[in-house]
Formats: sequence, structure tokens, C-alpha cells
Amino acid sequence: MEKIKMTTPLVEMDGDEMTRVLWKMIKDELLLPFVDLKTEYYDLGLPERERTRDQVTLDAANANKKYGVAVKCATITPNRQRVEEYHLSEMWKSPNGTIRAILDGTVFRAPILIDSIRPVVKNWKKPITIARHAYGDVYKATEYRVPTSGKAELLFTDEKGAELFRETVYDFECPGVLQGSYNKDSSIRSFAHACFKYALSTKQDLWFATKDTISKQYDQTFKLIFAEIFEAEYREKFEAAGITYFYTLIDDAVARVIRSEGGFIWACKNYDGDVMSDMVSTAFGSLAMMTSVLVSPDGKYEYEAAHGTVTRHYYRYLKGEETSTNPMATIFAWSGALRKRGEIDTLPDLVRFADELEGACIETLNDGIMTKDLVGLVEEDTKTTAVNSATFIAAIRERLTRRLA
Repeated sequence: MEKIKMTTPLVEMDGDEMTRVLWKMIKDELLLPFVDLKTEYYDLGLPERERTRDQVTLDAANANKKYGVAVKCATITPNRQRVEEYHLSEMWKSPNGTIRAILDGTVFRAPILIDSIRPVVKNWKKPITIARHAYGDVYKATEYRVPTSGKAELLFTDEKGAELFRETVYDFECPGVLQGSYNKDSSIRSFAHACFKYALSTKQDLWFATKDTISKQYDQTFKLIFAEIFEAEYREKFEAAGITYFYTLIDDAVARVIRSEGGFIWACKNYDGDVMSDMVSTAFGSLAMMTSVLVSPDGKYEYEAAHGTVTRHYYRYLKGEETSTNPMATIFAWSGALRKRGEIDTLPDLVRFADELEGACIETLNDGIMTKDLVGLVEEDTKTTAVNSATFIAAIRERLTRRLA
């Protein structure tokens, strides 16, 4: 059949280890035979980041700003062991964090659902998307191990040196610990816009939760900014789309989420989103079945898998051993990016291809053909066949070919 045409390139960000191996398999078997693929390629594998002193990550992020849509493979964020293993000159920063900062984006994570894997929470029938404000809070906090008795103060001086605020945090009568965290109105506003726009684009209700009854300045600032932006710019759009914006306290939100049937976006501050995204992904089944998309407030998108580089499988692969690594989230990163590219460029054939690719994946899993990680999660009465990654991708291609024909 004639290959589907593209007009504008995707920004393609290659990655590390086993996901890099899967990346090539997915392109060769599921994309290139059907799509005249146009990408601007950046290798974010750790050796190339070392060679370019991480300039390649900056270049990829700026290309994402230029072209609007990117697809990213999982990458290594090096620790001390990785510095030694890859002979790095320094411990390079997380590419995800760098790209997130340049795009000023919000991360949205949602599970991939199939019939044979039921969520642990029995009443969950639809995906729950976690929107995490990945900026500030405890991740950028200044901490101090208090060695002795003494007074800790919170002090703010303006740019001219004038002292505007000073208050005692605690009079320590013994050793303890101290932490100061921060956030910015500009980042919170970007978070709010990204959440409202993503809710409109996916036609899902948006929930937001903080603890403003306890944190009467920090958390309340989040609440007030969200409310202000919603009333000024999004209420009428939400009403026209038939969706709602709902604010509540984080503890009430947890209770409501557990009792719900899903089907909404749950916006969370940084720490809440970090924790709740893992809770939701585990309750729905597997992190290997979790999609992730970074959305900037001005409408730039970067799609990737929520999981890491699957190091354990990669070491086995290097020994020539067969692996059964789940490629679903990486395939859905490609399908999500191609669909968005098709929507922006008005290419219905490309949008349809993305839909059919995802449909072929779900069909394969519902037929009981799956990687080993999923076999233990399916319902007891489901017949399954555990296969390696290559066989699984080949089964998807067979169904994709049939669906497209």
C-alpha cells in the first residue's frame, strides 16, 4: 500500500539501553512500512550526551519548541554508578527535567487499559490521568540538618535589600531538621493553562487538589491562581465542551478518586503527582502500560513512555539472551505523537494510522498474546501466550496490516 505522507517533521529523541533496542524495532516493523516518516533526529543516549556535553538535549528541546511535537525514548539519568560505567566527565542532569524546564511543561500520565487486566480498584472503568506540576517544592528545597538548639527564621529581602518579612520557623531546643521550599506564580500559571488546555483537548473533567486549609499561603496560591485563570479564560470553553473543573482538598480528592469510575484528569502539585502517578499506574496494572505526555502552556507536546530504560533486560540482551520487554508505552508514545502531528497538520490518514496502531496493540493483548510482565496480571480465566518482544511486535504488525487494509 502507498505510505502515509507527513508534511512537518516530528522531533525524534532516541534513548538508552533496552528501550533504545525496542525503539528501532518499533520503527522498522510498525512505522516505516506504513508511514513516510519525517523526523528531525536527536540522539539522547548517554554516550552522545557525554560527547556533546549535553548540548544535544538542549538542541532537542529547542527543536521541540520549533516543530511543536516530539517523541522521546526513555533515557538514563546518571548516578555515581552510571558515571563509572559510562566513563562520564560529570553526572549529567535528567533529560526529562531539562526538556520540561525549557518547554515550561506539565507531565500528563494515563494508563493503557485492556479487557483482561482489571484495575485493583474494582469500580475504576476509565483511565485516570495524573497531571504533575514538576517544578519546585521539595525537589528544589534548601535543607539543613540542625545540629543544636537555636532559632530558625524565614527571611525575605527584596531586590533593593529591604527586609519585607521575617518570622520564626521554630526555636529548636534540640537537634532537628529544617527545610525551605518555593514555587513561582509564573510556573503555577503555566501549570494551570496546560491542565485546562489538555482537559479541553481530551474532553475530560479536570480535578485539582491541594491542602490550602493548612498551607494558607503556599497551597492557597495554587488554588487561587487556578480559580482566577479558569474564571477568566476557560469557564465558557469548559461549559461548551460539556466538561467541568473541580477543586477540593487533597485528602478528599484521594477518597473521591478511589470511589470514582475514573475518566478524568487529576492535577497535582509536584510531590503529590510523583506519588499518586505511581499509585494509579500500579492500581491499573503496570508502569509498562502507562503513557506520558509533556504539554507546554503554549501548546507544544512531547510524548514518551512513563517507565525507564529497562536496564536488567538490556544486560541480558547484551549476553545474547532472549528478552520479553513490554513495548506498549513506547509504541503509544509514537502513536500519540503521530496523532497530534496529524491533528495539527490536518492529516486524517496519519490520525487514522495512529488510531489503528493503538487498536492493533489492544487487539493483540486481548487475543492473549503478551509479554511476560503482563501474564501474571490478567484475569484467571484468560488464556495467554507469553512471547518475546520481537514476536509481540510481529503480532501487532500482522493485525495492523489487516486493519489498515
